[in-house]
Amino acid sequence: MDPLDDGKLAPLPDALREKAAEGWRSLMDVESAASQAHFEAHREGIIQAIARSDFLFEQLRRHPDVLEPLFESELLTRPWCPGEIREDWQAQQPHIQAEAELQKALRTFRRRWMFRIVWRDLLGEADLEETMGAMTELADACIDGAVSWLYADACREWGTPMGADPVTGEHVAQPLLVIGMGKLGAGELNLSSDIDLIFAYPSSGETEGARRSVDNQVFFSRLGQRLIRALDQPTADGFVFRVDMRLRPNGESGPLAMSFGALETYYQNQGREWERYALIKARVVSGPREHASHLQQLLHPFIYRRYIDFSAFESLREMKKLIQREVRRRSLESNIKLGAGGIREIEFVAQAFQLIRGGREPVLQERRLREVLSALGSMELLPDEVVADLDSAYVLLRDTEHALQGIADQQTQTLPSDAAGRARVALIMGYGDWDSLAGELQAHRERVNAHFADIIALEEDEGEDDGGQDGWEEIWAGSLGEETASQWLERAGFESATESLERLKSLREGRVVTTLQSEGRRRLDRFLPRLLAALAEEDAPSATLERVLPLVEAVLRRSAYLLLLTENPGALRELVRLCAASPWIADQLAETPLLLDELLNAESLYTPPDRDQLQADLNQQMLRIPLDDLEEQMEALRHFRKAHVLRVAASEIRGTLPLMKVSDYLTWIAEAVLEHVVVLAWHHLTQRYGTPTDDQGEPIEMDFAIIGYGKFGGIELGYTSDLDLVFVHDSDPQNVTDGDKSIDNAVFYARLGQRVVHILQAQTPSGQLYEVDMRLRPSGNSGLLVSTLDAFRTYQERDAWTWEHQALVRARWVAGSQVSGEGFARIRHDILANERDPEALRQEVVAMRQRMRDAHASGDPGIFHVKQDPGGIIDIEFMVQYLILAWAHRYPAITHQSDNIRQMESLGEAGVLDTAMAERLRDVFITMRSTVHRRALQRLNSEVSADQFEAERRYVMECWQTLMHPPAV
Repeated sequence: MDPLDDGKLAPLPDALREKAAEGWRSLMDVESAASQAHFEAHREGIIQAIARSDFLFEQLRRHPDVLEPLFESELLTRPWCPGEIREDWQAQQPHIQAEAELQKALRTFRRRWMFRIVWRDLLGEADLEETMGAMTELADACIDGAVSWLYADACREWGTPMGADPVTGEHVAQPLLVIGMGKLGAGELNLSSDIDLIFAYPSSGETEGARRSVDNQVFFSRLGQRLIRALDQPTADGFVFRVDMRLRPNGESGPLAMSFGALETYYQNQGREWERYALIKARVVSGPREHASHLQQLLHPFIYRRYIDFSAFESLREMKKLIQREVRRRSLESNIKLGAGGIREIEFVAQAFQLIRGGREPVLQERRLREVLSALGSMELLPDEVVADLDSAYVLLRDTEHALQGIADQQTQTLPSDAAGRARVALIMGYGDWDSLAGELQAHRERVNAHFADIIALEEDEGEDDGGQDGWEEIWAGSLGEETASQWLERAGFESATESLERLKSLREGRVVTTLQSEGRRRLDRFLPRLLAALAEEDAPSATLERVLPLVEAVLRRSAYLLLLTENPGALRELVRLCAASPWIADQLAETPLLLDELLNAESLYTPPDRDQLQADLNQQMLRIPLDDLEEQMEALRHFRKAHVLRVAASEIRGTLPLMKVSDYLTWIAEAVLEHVVVLAWHHLTQRYGTPTDDQGEPIEMDFAIIGYGKFGGIELGYTSDLDLVFVHDSDPQNVTDGDKSIDNAVFYARLGQRVVHILQAQTPSGQLYEVDMRLRPSGNSGLLVSTLDAFRTYQERDAWTWEHQALVRARWVAGSQVSGEGFARIRHDILANERDPEALRQEVVAMRQRMRDAHASGDPGIFHVKQDPGGIIDIEFMVQYLILAWAHRYPAITHQSDNIRQMESLGEAGVLDTAMAERLRDVFITMRSTVHRRALQRLNSEVSADQFEAERRYVMECWQTLMHPPAV
């Protein structure tokens, strides 16, 4: 009787029926009646397994006694639970007494679990995540179990390796750490794969406790050899895992095990680009957790650069070219891993983004590929449809890979060419026939390859376009002769051709360029001709060249930036345009080349986010950095501020932002930064001293508020403005904090203020956040850094000068406790609304203005200082302040705003200022401030020709005479 003639059995393809029938008859041809009965009880599943996998059939035939418990315990039908494989090994390990027993136990253990994993995968019981997770845990358990037994055995033979703990410095025993690379490290191990390992130990030293000590290097090399033998050596029981050690430093010629220090030195000084790719997935699979964490920290700077690193694309292309040549040489087009549109291309896309942006985006520092793809979609670095295509293709290709490997427990990724092999794979994958599966695979691979080409822009696919560089390469190389080159540049529009040639020669022959490594020089030689061609499109190429070259010089040692601009013509075009329009922007880019990343997306560059988006953007960025990592937090804040200020400046130059919006944005950026700085400083102080308490000893909500004065308070910040700040709080200064190191509230808030100022002003590699001026606080530099609200009110009522009340006109809450901010607003209103003697007030304001003119006015009749000279911006500000102080007691609504524009509007609405005068002064104020902004972008001061604002200046001076020097009645 045909064992397949059973209505209960799922039908099998004709190509597999005979093989399954023969296999079943072979299994039943055993002497053990118990085995026969056992097989018969599970006939349907076993026949399906035989049809799918020679590996499963051979295990059933050779080891029925070992595998019967799997059927009896329902382990084949129950999903794998994380941790159960490790627990299973730990139950066996205590019984192992000799190395030969270890080898046998590992192979038996692997055989049993492989049967379960392959069965569940090939019969459709397990999804991709379960298979990868179970295979990874099986490898982890075998490696860690072998290391544990072999290390103890080696210590008995050669002594215990000793050395300095890399963190504490204590003289302690040194463990072996096994680093799993590739799919093992990522938790994505497939059904039949080598395991790529690297062996490391914390510190050098010698063994202790044996008759003869040996060097730690010798000890761990010998231990590594035994570990490889335990896992890799074929015996009568088979093998555990094939071990590949070629990813270690210097490959097969390098030492088998290295100390942490030696590893760090190697990667810092000799590490190659492909090794960064390899280490993305690296994970310590055996070794103490604290040492594993320390080792990961050492490797992190090599893998993830702090800057946007576009060299990843170039190195990826080189690796892809090598793979493509190998595919052609070995006819691997049917290889679903290495062939076009295969698994490797999906991995390359994810890893390229990880290496480019992972140093700045911790969410990309993820080993698992599908998690990385999801993050790329969430961060909008890849469109959702591209992420979906890559993810679905990855699942299909990996499932197919497992189908191919599970057939005979062989490491293969090549699609079968024979009818039976194709029928098997189609059956495993759940397709009715091979053509359906092949068509699905082809469609997915074509989409993957198209996305890969779009993202990576393979040069051989798109042609080696020179971008119109004819002639410019010779100009940069200096091979045309000075006269010919000068004429060339003049024809191209360079207004100072001779000077430009000299500048290029100075760069080309300078020490920095002549000592560049070959790769950096190659990138520079590719970039400069493209830069010159882009400059020729501008109105003043020579002047713009002078502005751009400092940036080029700044990034020569980090030539990945040159690659970024070469790879992205749009970014190069925006760079040249912005530098042509503003030397200030050129300075910012040279000072902080990280900002070049902002040029990649012209749409976002010229569309700054609104106030809420700014705060949300900053919050999202800072969430990725632990609050305790103050250094990294400070760096991230500085980059956030500079990036968004660049976007504002670019938008102003493009004309998409009017002056009022420019100041709004610059002010919002400062507010968002300050809000986070307060949270950061509060966290660090409360971690150390505890939280301030109330009269009942209960911790209070943060009641620290920052008050902005001057341009910040007046919502008129410029690109280079400092921040005039005052700090207040509303707790009892005599109470204490509730921490172990308790201090008075007054001391706590003083230190909180100091910490805020430090975070803002500290010079880090990215410079300062803001320059801070605290002189407007009560009693100026001699006063307390932080005042209580009560003390602030008392000072304003009793001791403040008139000029301090003028300053209060432009003050407002900007960050920290909103409740305390509201308390400040009430005090401000009360002070401003006090009734004053108008004549005495006028005289004091006029006297103060005169002192400022004497100190800061230009003094040159041919020059007009737009801010300081008579008829300028400060005259308008003083008139507004005077009118508010003189009339707020009668018209309290005029105190509601802190910016000059809306204050002038409210003065006009209240009838304090003639409506026509208010509107004209407002227009003059905006026009003059726009000039100051534009000149700042040109790196110019606020002095212009005296005739530039002649009519406006005359009008302001007439208003000053009317309001501040009225005729006596």
